[in-house]
Amino acid sequence: MKKKVGIISLGCDKNRADSERLLGFLSDDYEITNDIEKTQILIINTCAFLESARKESIETVFSYLPYKERNLEKIIMTGCLPQKFIDEIFEALPEVDGFLGTFDGSLLKRLITDLYAGLRVSYVGKGEVLKCRRYLTTPDHYAYLKIADGCNNHCTYCLIPKIRGAFKSEKIEYLLDEAKSLSDTEELILVAQDTAKYGMDLYGKPMICQLIRKLSELENIKKIRLLYCYPELVTDELIDEFKNNDKLLKYIDIPLQHASDAVLKRMGRKGSYKDNLALINRLKSAVPSIAIRSTFIAGFPGETQDDVEVLADFLKKAKLFNAGFFAYSREKDTPAYNLDGQLPSREKKKRVKYLYKVQNEIMKEILDGFIGRELNVISDGLDQGFSAFCGRAWFSAPDIDGKVILKWDNLIEQGKKYKVKIIKRRGLDLVGEILYELT
Repeated sequence: MKKKVGIISLGCDKNRADSERLLGFLSDDYEITNDIEKTQILIINTCAFLESARKESIETVFSYLPYKERNLEKIIMTGCLPQKFIDEIFEALPEVDGFLGTFDGSLLKRLITDLYAGLRVSYVGKGEVLKCRRYLTTPDHYAYLKIADGCNNHCTYCLIPKIRGAFKSEKIEYLLDEAKSLSDTEELILVAQDTAKYGMDLYGKPMICQLIRKLSELENIKKIRLLYCYPELVTDELIDEFKNNDKLLKYIDIPLQHASDAVLKRMGRKGSYKDNLALINRLKSAVPSIAIRSTFIAGFPGETQDDVEVLADFLKKAKLFNAGFFAYSREKDTPAYNLDGQLPSREKKKRVKYLYKVQNEIMKEILDGFIGRELNVISDGLDQGFSAFCGRAWFSAPDIDGKVILKWDNLIEQGKKYKVKIIKRRGLDLVGEILYELT
């Protein structure tokens, strides 16, 4: 009988795409399951971007150890944590039977064979990146497409280049073949460390617009969503693509990280307060309905209270649809680790809380503007947190943005599209009444 394999994918959606490729690689020879009570081989695909992520990865291992007294036979750790820290964790985590890095998927079957032969091994840095079909773990109506890996930006706080290496794009032909294999997909979500830079390494210039146009020609892809565009490469050509391409959802994620010019300089970020605000205004002028999301770091070394107020002022002027705020994490092996002006954890958390308060008031105002309007909403299915079916309009990406809570007496199907009348706001989510199903 085939061994039963399960996977826990931690961290970002780029990791999820890697996890799906690992499962696809195993699916002919092993039975894939999401039931931990049946899982015999558990793969934990880890994140190591921040100390908190590394802690979560290790805690996840320990949380599943009780199953080793029942059905679970082997635990395999893969991904960013072993890729960067294998010398530290191999001896420190004897509970893990085997290790693979981020680029060693080709050796996964060999690793499993060795584990059942009684060996405890690490193949970090010894394999190759998998090129195979994926076993999707998302609902049927949306999927991620990782268009590149690695990063060349070398922001002073970030470990990604040390873990994932230099920016490396996938060829357009390969991505088109992968997208075709996804069958009918209501929403294809393009991800990379910097999607706007796609193709620079292969073709000598950014080719994200050309990729979007090629993907838009595929009949099985209904809509395309674009995440993680660094601001300096959001060009007029890309803005025109948002304006003119009906398949490209009017949504963009631009990680700005700060607004104070002094902080941006210490972060090693390009652009400025003036540049970034001008970009946001250009996007809104060209595409009035566009939803712009961003992320920011609070408490970076040397950040003053005046810098925080500069960021708060930026938020009030930019009126972003959504934003996430994170306390700076001091990471060894990054330039920012040695910067003067390191702030205490309590102060960093205080600043995060303050910035969320500023942004939440902006979001409430934006969301209140939808009350009474009719929107096209896709159902993501039953949400246990709300004890109700929830969905998303164009302004929300899965997992990171707010939801539309759906009110209807009849059965709502996951993946179906509905015309919904928004009746109220609940916190930072909307509540809508279904009028009818869309075809």
